[in-house]
Amino acid sequence: NSFVTRTNTCGELRSAHVGQKVTLYGWVQYQRQGLFLVLRDFQGLTQIMIPQDEAHSHVKELLSNAPVESVVRVTGIVSPRPLGQENPKMPTGHIEVKAETAEILNSCKKLPFEIKDFIKKSEALRMQYRYLDLRSFQLQSNLRLRSRMVMRMREYLCNLHGFVDVETPTLFKRTPGGAKEFLVPSREAGKFYSLPQSPQQFKQLLMVGGLDRYFQVARCYRDEGSRPDRQPEFTQIDIEMSFVDQAGIQRLIEGLLQYSWPEERALITTPFPSITYEEALAEYGTDKPDTRFGMKIMDISDVLKGSDIHFVQSALSYPHGSIKAICIPQGVRYLTNKDLESLKESAKSQFNQEIMEIIRRPDGSLKSLLTKFLGEKEQSELIQALNMQEDDVVLLAAGEHKQVCSALGTLRLFSANLLEAAGLALRDPTTFHFLWVVDFPLFLPKAENPTELESPHHPFTAPHPSDVSLLYSDPTKVRSQHYDLVLNGNEVGGGSIRIHSAEQQRFVLEKVLKEDSEVLSHLIEALEFGAPPHGGIALGLDRLISLIVDAPSIRDVIAFPKSFRGRDLMGNAPDYVTPEELEPYHIQVSWPLEEKDAKKN
Repeated sequence: NSFVTRTNTCGELRSAHVGQKVTLYGWVQYQRQGLFLVLRDFQGLTQIMIPQDEAHSHVKELLSNAPVESVVRVTGIVSPRPLGQENPKMPTGHIEVKAETAEILNSCKKLPFEIKDFIKKSEALRMQYRYLDLRSFQLQSNLRLRSRMVMRMREYLCNLHGFVDVETPTLFKRTPGGAKEFLVPSREAGKFYSLPQSPQQFKQLLMVGGLDRYFQVARCYRDEGSRPDRQPEFTQIDIEMSFVDQAGIQRLIEGLLQYSWPEERALITTPFPSITYEEALAEYGTDKPDTRFGMKIMDISDVLKGSDIHFVQSALSYPHGSIKAICIPQGVRYLTNKDLESLKESAKSQFNQEIMEIIRRPDGSLKSLLTKFLGEKEQSELIQALNMQEDDVVLLAAGEHKQVCSALGTLRLFSANLLEAAGLALRDPTTFHFLWVVDFPLFLPKAENPTELESPHHPFTAPHPSDVSLLYSDPTKVRSQHYDLVLNGNEVGGGSIRIHSAEQQRFVLEKVLKEDSEVLSHLIEALEFGAPPHGGIALGLDRLISLIVDAPSIRDVIAFPKSFRGRDLMGNAPDYVTPEELEPYHIQVSWPLEEKDAKKN
C-alpha cells in the first residue's frame, strides 16, 4: 500500500484488523438488495456492509445504485461477521467492513460480458475487450506468476552467475533460412529492415565482443499465423555463454528453472533425463515426447519375421522396413469401435499408413485378422513382446521406419486423448516431466526438393565433435550439437553449441546449404577476429508459463495477444494507411480487385 491513498487491499483484511478504520479502493463485484456489496481489487475480495440508518442514507443510495464493475472508494470499520455468516472459502470471509463514507470514482456502463471465470465467453469477444478480460482472477494470476518467474530468472542469471542483461536491436536485416520475418520499410528506396525472429546473430557477436555471459528477456517476431502455442510476436529467455559445452548449458537451465519455479507448483527434480533424437523417434514417434505416460512404440519385427503374412514380409524387404506397435491399456473398455476407426483413418489420411488392430480377449486369446496367419507359439511371443493384458488393444503398423514411427506417435497421443475423454486418467496436468532431446541431425532434406539440404534449426549450429569429418564427405550423416528442452510433450527451449570457425561457417552456408554467405558477411568476418567457442539456448517464455498454469493457449499468459490470424482485435491492427503516409517509404499498395471495390463502396 506504499505510495497510494488506500490503507489496505481487498484481499488482506483478517480478524486481527477488527476495529480498525480502513480505506479500500476497488471494483464492485456484486451487490445484493442494497444490503451489502463485494469489493474486488488485484489481491482479493472484501464484503462491504451498506449502512441502513438515516444518517448514512446518501452512502446507501450511492452504493446500492453503483453498477457492477464501477470503481469505488469505501472508508469504514472492520467488523467480525455475525456468527454463522462466515465464509471459510474467502480469505477475508471472517470479517466485513461497515461503510461510513463512499465515493464512486468511475461508473461502469453495460458490460459486453460478465467478468467471472466460470462464465464462458468467445475468445474473439475476450480479445476485443482485453482490458476487461484482464480483470479476471485467472489472467491476473497468470500474469503475476509470469512476473515472479521472470524476476527470479534475472536474480539467478545476473546476481548469482554473472550474466549481463543486454538489449539487442529489433530493426536488422533479413536472415537466411528459418521462419518468415516481418519487413519494415525504410526511407531509402527499395531497402527494408527485418524484425529478427531471435537475437541469434547479436548474441554470438556479444561473445566475440568478450561479454562472456549474455541474457535478455527478448521480444521476437515471426510472420506466421497464430497457433495455440505460437504468436507473431513472442518472448523468449535468451542466453549465450563463452567457453561452454552442451552439458554446461543443460546444468545452467536446470538450475535456472529450479530456482525460479513457482512454490505453489509440484517440485521439479534435476538433472533432467536425456534422450537422443533417434531414440525419441523410435520410442515416441516425435522429437518432443510426452513422458508422463507409457504406450511406447515397440519393434516387433523379430517376432513376426518368420510369419507368412504378405504385408509383413513386404515391409521387411525394404532397407529401413520394420513392424512396430503401440499397446493401448484397457482399450476395449474405454474405446468404442468408432474411436478405433477414427484412429485408423487418422493414420491413413495423415501418413498414408495402414493400421492393424489386435485385441486380447478376457480369456487370453487374441482377436485380429492376423491370428489366422499366426501359430500358438507366435501369438504367445506377440503377447509377451507387447506385454498385453486382458482388454488391451494393440495398433500395429508396417513400413518404412520413420513413417511408421511418426504415424504411431500421432496415434499414441490421439489414443491418450480418447482414453482421458472416456475417464481414464493418463496425464497428470499437475506433474512436470522435463526431457532433453539431443543429437539431432545437422541437416535434413528439403521437403520441396529432397536433393537439397536445410538446417532444421539454424545454420550456426556446430557439428557433433565425432562427426566433423563427415561434414565434408557426407553431411547427411552429421549429428549436430543442438539440444531441445521438452516439457510434457511441448518444446519449451532449444539451443546449440555454435560454429566459431569462419572457415567452417562459410563452408556450411555456401557448400552445404547453397546460401549466399554475403548476407552474413558481418558475422563471418567477426568469427575471423578471435571468436571464442560459445553456445546458448532460448526458452519460450509464453509456452513455458502456459504449461505451468495449465492454460489451453499461450494467449492466456500474454497481456495483449494477437488473434488466431495474427490480428489485434482490440485496436484493430494491422490497419490501412494513406498513400501520403506511404510516400516517404517509396511504397504503393497494389489492391486485389475485390478489395478495391470494397474500399470504393
